[in-house]
Amino acid sequence: MADDAAPSTFLQPGSLAGRTALVTGGGTGLGLEVATRLGRLGANITCASRDVTHHTELIERGREHGFDVESLALDVRESHQVRDVVRATVRRFGGLDILVNNAAGNFLAPALDLPPRGFRAVIDIALSGVFTMSREAGLVMRDAGGGSIVNISAPYAATGKPGVVHSACAKAGVEAMTKTLAAEWAQHRIRVNAVSPGPFHSDGAAERLWPTPELEQAVLDQIPLGRFGRATEVADLVCLLAGPDLPWVTGSTFVTDGGWSLPRPLGPGLASRVPRRRRTRLDDPSAEP
Repeated sequence: MADDAAPSTFLQPGSLAGRTALVTGGGTGLGLEVATRLGRLGANITCASRDVTHHTELIERGREHGFDVESLALDVRESHQVRDVVRATVRRFGGLDILVNNAAGNFLAPALDLPPRGFRAVIDIALSGVFTMSREAGLVMRDAGGGSIVNISAPYAATGKPGVVHSACAKAGVEAMTKTLAAEWAQHRIRVNAVSPGPFHSDGAAERLWPTPELEQAVLDQIPLGRFGRATEVADLVCLLAGPDLPWVTGSTFVTDGGWSLPRPLGPGLASRVPRRRRTRLDDPSAEP
């Protein structure tokens, strides 16, 4: 049987023309780069976050590169706000094809110092908020015949990491949700995937996650590829999953972390100190066993 699939566009300009993407937390950091990349690929963009003053840079990029931006205030913990943002997006652009669940709350806190209220706050944003957004967007996508949802996770959802029990629990839930919704919504031609980025530089990341030079170096030493990631690198992967080039991919979490989450990772410094293997009798094929 002939394969009549369209040839891959792989992030070519115009590959998302006519589509609409909603990016939560799209005004800063990774969200800004994702929204910009989606827009430059041709998508209409709704940027939704708690502080609309953070959207100025994205709006300027939209003017520069020729894509439309709808700027809306949103607290993902408030279901009525989520519903209003989805409806406003459909009114403005005529539909909703892509949702990127990027809004999150994170900070370093040892578990014994973390009050229940702080734990719940992160769960409400980074887990419950993802479900509320996905459900509202999913209703629109179901009625329209399909769509794509990309959730932002983190490698420590699978590995654990000191100081982020709140976020690790939320992200582990997001990865379980990704699989469950993918299985449930495939019948509606809605794909659901997740991207799990390791340490990368973006607005505010250093202050929140490696606030001292010593901690920053300790994190860097754990990355086998020897550098922090770039938000644009993560954004490209998000856009690839959101777009039409991977139509048979759903329910998957893609880790992009320079090897940071590998078991007992050997960073460049340590790997270079592993002694070379000495020649033994096993190297001589004529040696007797």
